[in-house]
Amino acid sequence: MPELPEVETIRGDLEKKLLHKKIVKVEIFLPKLVKNDVYFFKNNLSGKSFSRIDRIGKLLLFSLAPGNFWLLIHLKMTGQLLYQKKNKIIAGGHSQSQLDKILPSKYSYVIFTFQDGSRLFFNDMRQFGYVKLVSAPEKELIVAEYGIEPLQPNFTKKNFVSIFKNRKTILKALLLNQKFIAGIGNIYADEICFAAKILPSRRVYKLTAVEIDALYSACQKVIRKAIRLRGTTFNSFIDSEGRQGNFLKYLYVFGREKKICKRCHQGVIKKIRLVGRGTHFCPYCQV
Repeated sequence: MPELPEVETIRGDLEKKLLHKKIVKVEIFLPKLVKNDVYFFKNNLSGKSFSRIDRIGKLLLFSLAPGNFWLLIHLKMTGQLLYQKKNKIIAGGHSQSQLDKILPSKYSYVIFTFQDGSRLFFNDMRQFGYVKLVSAPEKELIVAEYGIEPLQPNFTKKNFVSIFKNRKTILKALLLNQKFIAGIGNIYADEICFAAKILPSRRVYKLTAVEIDALYSACQKVIRKAIRLRGTTFNSFIDSEGRQGNFLKYLYVFGREKKICKRCHQGVIKKIRLVGRGTHFCPYCQV
């Protein structure tokens, strides 16, 4: 599933290519992925352009001009955004394969065509993602539902510590809860727990002040590095600038079950299920 670093990477890439391009055509091939009346959706996008692209957690927010609407796109588990201009493609989201470079694909459910002939494809193999047009006040209400986010001004030590108070859930469940911390998903939750040397199954109320401090630092360190390396889940796709996601090479626990721990060289990475998710950790150097 695309997480904060992957969504931030595609946000930055698209912002360099999409802004101020007039939308001349909107095609919808699976209406259930559009959380609006189809006519309303098309009518309020046609003739507009994107003036900026924001992000909160894993949600992309495209400001439309002229007007007072925002286009929201959530990639969920298998969503992809692919921007094509002639033979150049920028892609982000779920892992891409060679077949994803053939556009449109059978999973291209919403297509935006711009005045210069370039196109933006919203693909989603499992159809969990969505696009939605909202007013500015609606957008603010949605953003307010998200918690603090690593690398953002609201991610202070005080705010971080406060979400741990009087909570009896396990650590991994807290890290994945978007109402408390925005943007962290399964991959980075495991990597953050490893970086902090804490088991993801620990009860939150039993964590010490020192351990919470380690988690606070780990959240920022892991997310910052993942963004710098352009994320994990779309490493197989080389974009129009010749770059690809490289964080896959730096994963310490996720996807490494039964392999020797890279840090302690003694533990063997174990995989269990927590909160319904595959969870990876080193039983030797995480406590």
